[in-house]
Amino acid sequence: MSEDEIDQMRSRFAREAMALMERTGEEVTRMRLAAELKIARSRLDAVFPEESDLLDAITGEWFAPYIAIMDDVMGSELPPRRKMYEFVARRFVRLQQSFQEDPTSFRLYIEMGERYFEYAQSYIDLGDHYLCEIIAEAQAEGHLEGLDVDFARSVINQIVSTYLQPYSIAMLGDRLTEDKLAHIVDAIFDGLVAADGGAKSTKGLHAA
Repeated sequence: MSEDEIDQMRSRFAREAMALMERTGEEVTRMRLAAELKIARSRLDAVFPEESDLLDAITGEWFAPYIAIMDDVMGSELPPRRKMYEFVARRFVRLQQSFQEDPTSFRLYIEMGERYFEYAQSYIDLGDHYLCEIIAEAQAEGHLEGLDVDFARSVINQIVSTYLQPYSIAMLGDRLTEDKLAHIVDAIFDGLVAADGGAKSTKGLHAA
């Protein structure tokens, strides 16, 4: 088989595995998937030599629509403030819809994400790379003044993480809204700077 054919089969089998997981509410092994698809185990092993290869492919399929969202936003001509909002909001809306449509499957993916976090790392790194690009664009327009880009990325990730963490979406539900997120992004652009605004004590924390 050519590389293209293997990639196509990898994607198809991963989607089949996800459909099976969503029907049964359980993780899927190569053996279970081969039995479900009524194909020889050797055919599946040719595409996924190790069990981890199937998990990696499932992770890629799960992240694919979110990567497409990020690519679309980054390819737009939106100003930095709007771009940062869309960068977070569009993924949040998809996550929220996924939870509302099938809470059981959504929670299954959360559990798998916690167990197999290393498979998601490259996709998270891509999101961080794109966020750094937005930060650089914002700084070119005078926002986020004086902040190191990596430090700003870390702070912003902590601020908006509730809108991008599947666990938070499952737990908080409708308390997370696009309107609140817009206010959060405005606060980032209007107030996040390197200068000390007075919140940090020079003598440590004080008892109430």
